[in-house]
Amino acid sequence: MTESVGGIYDRVKSWPFEEARKLVCRTTVKELGCALFQTGYGPSGLPHIGTFGEVVRTTFVKHAFEHLSHAKTRLCVFSDDRDGLRKVPDNIPCKKMMAGSIGFPLTEVPDPYGCHQSFGHHNNNRLREFLDSFDFEYEFLSATDCYKKGVFNEVLKKVLIYHQEILEIVLSSLREERAATYSPFLPISPKTGRVLQVKIDEYRVNDGTIVFRDEDGSLTELPVIDGNCKLQWKVDWAARWATFKVDYEMAGKDLIDSVSLSSKICRVLGGIPPDGFNYELFLDGEGKKISKSKGNGLGVEDWLRYAPPESLANFMFASPRSAKRLYFDVIPRQTDDYIAHLRNFKNQELDKQIDNPVWHIHNGNPPPPESEMPFSLLLNLVSVCNTDDRNILWGFIRKYMSDASPETMPFLDKLVQHAINYYQDFVKSKKSYPVPTDLEIESLNDLLSELNKLNKTESSDEIQKIVFDVGKRHDFPALKAWFNTLYRHLLGQEDGPRMGSFVALYGIDNTKKLLEDAIARK
Repeated sequence: MTESVGGIYDRVKSWPFEEARKLVCRTTVKELGCALFQTGYGPSGLPHIGTFGEVVRTTFVKHAFEHLSHAKTRLCVFSDDRDGLRKVPDNIPCKKMMAGSIGFPLTEVPDPYGCHQSFGHHNNNRLREFLDSFDFEYEFLSATDCYKKGVFNEVLKKVLIYHQEILEIVLSSLREERAATYSPFLPISPKTGRVLQVKIDEYRVNDGTIVFRDEDGSLTELPVIDGNCKLQWKVDWAARWATFKVDYEMAGKDLIDSVSLSSKICRVLGGIPPDGFNYELFLDGEGKKISKSKGNGLGVEDWLRYAPPESLANFMFASPRSAKRLYFDVIPRQTDDYIAHLRNFKNQELDKQIDNPVWHIHNGNPPPPESEMPFSLLLNLVSVCNTDDRNILWGFIRKYMSDASPETMPFLDKLVQHAINYYQDFVKSKKSYPVPTDLEIESLNDLLSELNKLNKTESSDEIQKIVFDVGKRHDFPALKAWFNTLYRHLLGQEDGPRMGSFVALYGIDNTKKLLEDAIARK
């Protein structure tokens, strides 16, 4: 695809292209012929699903911009590892040791796992392994390195020069108590090494220094450059934008006010704030905001136990400005949506292909679908077989698709294992087979009679029509109640697959046995 500006990419409607169009006219893009995309990471904890969401969504916009403009792009992942440790995380070892490191820069805090130079280095390494596992193309930047190597020296001098204007921007957003001691600079104590949140007594612009009282009460003068200080995070964000000429960075809806303040500060520092948007936050299964401290979230490693990474990317692509519930029940639907998008791609018009999530997930080159078997159908096969033996499941799949094998369909083979994991962890313990009513016995017997008339080569569509016709012949309030009857009595659950496809996969004789067992149940 080599459409130019004004071509097909100007007509597509997917949100990454809407975002990318905003960047085409940016001054820095025109001057440098390159657009810089950035995401931030706070290494006080391990990378999580929100980290993945921000990086993958930024990547969607980055790829859209490349196709739209043919300009070069860079993605920078910035770690704020110069920040001071504020509290000891609950999910780490050696908490007593860590308790003595409160206030120290994260790259000066001992690694509780004992495998890296510091806690910050440990989490940075985990972040890079995390991003590499998804094949993201990115550059990694460490705040510690940037401060100590003088990358921020020029902007630090500007913050010192314009500190009064910056204070006027920030102080109106703070509580009175916090405003009394607020400063753009957080000096790092030359005596203790801690990051200090203290009142600055003097800003000595001509000397390039600040004066403050150290932890022991002594009056101390400190240069603002070369890593002696770090910036408060809203100022730090603005300084980063101005230094690197960042063109695009998105943030959560909870940071709308912070984005506004940092944008004003960026302009004071002579920079142009980046474009971007504020995405909605994730909710748990009860509609409550996800909190790391409460543990009501869903981790990337959790998702990847039950579904492939493409399904998680599909979840992140859909409606980023709408709040979405992030819990285990959404995983099968997202997996089936991804499979459906992949199946539909080849038959779509070009503009519809580009708006298709799989175009963005695979950067314009989605793979051909291996099969059209929904994940939900596999889940129900595992459920009715009640097994964790992949060979048994592949035996049924081969009867359904004679040319299928784990070797020829590796994606489907992964789905089989995901389905086993999901069934074992979420479905098995909830299975319940009720005693059928007279109406249900009559209708199940009718379906059994119809299946007895079939040969083993009937198509799933033909079987589906028979199931429909049987349901219509009986006094159910709606067909939905008939299908719910089948799901409860054959599968032991409230929801289920397209019955024609299920019978074709599981086999007519096996399904007849399920019907006989349900009818005989007391």
